[in-house]
Amino acid sequence: MTTLPEIETAIKQLPENDIRQLAVWLQDYLNEMWDQQIEADLGSGRLNNLIAKAEADIAANRVRNLDEVLRNG
Repeated sequence: MTTLPEIETAIKQLPENDIRQLAVWLQDYLNEMWDQQIEADLGSGRLNNLIAKAEADIAANRVRNLDEVLRNG
């Protein structure tokens, strides 16, 4: 089983509980991949400009409290 169609076919034959467990595992795996990408981007300096802009906005008080943003939609 090495192709996506083969994997999809196999998943369709699993009991529902196993599919749900697989979905949780897959989301955890994707989250880990995302974390690794963010760490790599931080380490390579790819986020330096965004971080500098955020720090400048904070220093210039051009930010709002998160609670305020969430309350006002």
